[in-house]
Amino acid sequence: MRFIKVLGVTLCVLAMAGLAFAATNNPVVRDANRVTFAAPIRVGTSLLPAGEYMVRHTMEGQEHIMVFQPVKGEGPEVRAKCTLVPLTKKADRTTTSYQTNAANERVLQELVFAGETAKHVF
Repeated sequence: MRFIKVLGVTLCVLAMAGLAFAATNNPVVRDANRVTFAAPIRVGTSLLPAGEYMVRHTMEGQEHIMVFQPVKGEGPEVRAKCTLVPLTKKADRTTTSYQTNAANERVLQELVFAGETAKHVF
């Protein structure tokens, strides 16, 4: 009986230590942020007009999804898969990285939001 109690306590301590370790290694990302694009930008297969967008980070099963919704005016909701890449420290500011494609469109590559510890790579 004593063996079972000791085993139970040991397993509880190990489980709590594992949860604490996992919590410190998980990147910090908010569920919603705002971003402003100064020029039209392609996100996934959609071309977003210049403007301010509410961006929500959601999960669909094991996939990370970013949902872009215009803050002002009408416009479609755009969804794009992303990968979280940990940063070495909290981001000081919000930044966007893009490349230009053959049609001379900006194509979103990365989003980093101020205060988060991971970047979103598309």
